[in-house]
Amino acid sequence: MSHAPVLLENHGPICNIRFNRPQALNAIDSALASAFLEACQSVANNPATRVVVLSGEGRGFMAGGDIAQFRDAPDTVSASLIEPMNQALQLLTRLHAPVIGSLHGPVAGAGMSIALACDLVIAADNCRFNFAYLNLGASCDLGASWHLPRVVGLRRALEIALLSEPLDAEHALKLGLINQVVPRDQLASATQALAERMAGSAPLAQGLLKQLMRQSFDHDFSSQLAAEQQAFDRCIATADFSEAVSAFLEKRPARFSGR
Repeated sequence: MSHAPVLLENHGPICNIRFNRPQALNAIDSALASAFLEACQSVANNPATRVVVLSGEGRGFMAGGDIAQFRDAPDTVSASLIEPMNQALQLLTRLHAPVIGSLHGPVAGAGMSIALACDLVIAADNCRFNFAYLNLGASCDLGASWHLPRVVGLRRALEIALLSEPLDAEHALKLGLINQVVPRDQLASATQALAERMAGSAPLAQGLLKQLMRQSFDHDFSSQLAAEQQAFDRCIATADFSEAVSAFLEKRPARFSGR
């Protein structure tokens, strides 16, 4: 296996980005942050991308930031770690393709922030979540304060952040932090099935739905209605829309071409 801190594999319309510092529980250092940004840029510039899957190598998804870098070079953390990770996550959240988080083992600190940024999350039953930032005397980063209240509500978000109590997969599911829990040995196959299902959808409509949902918190009702109408008008003009209407009337599955 490559020793690169982030691995990128393209399988047709499905792009897999895997954190690859298993000896450090995939903790983010400057090298991983830079490699993650490069991977996200590659995915964003690939017109064939319809689904992105984020996962982690080894015994967990991610334990957070690299403590050794925090100790040895704290003055480098903002520019060489947080900034490239912020750029990468902005690319993924703006991407029309949905992003699936495929999680197992520890998901802590920045790992939890990244999971929150995903559009859908499937987790193995051995997942353990911990916000963990206060344990280091830090606030948070990588969009956690933006995503967490939107995912679970403000009061619950404050509880998760301020108490930093560990959450198992079933508890995370009940809170709405994740979408699905599967046995550890079924995580890869369940993730692949979900990715293939989403890759088979109409890409423009799917991407517009993602963006409409994400921007809705920042729009008033009238603005959101207008945005929906504009998006719907774009969909009507596509071959995929015509194909879907014909398939519905003919009682057959639609075959989306991305046009």
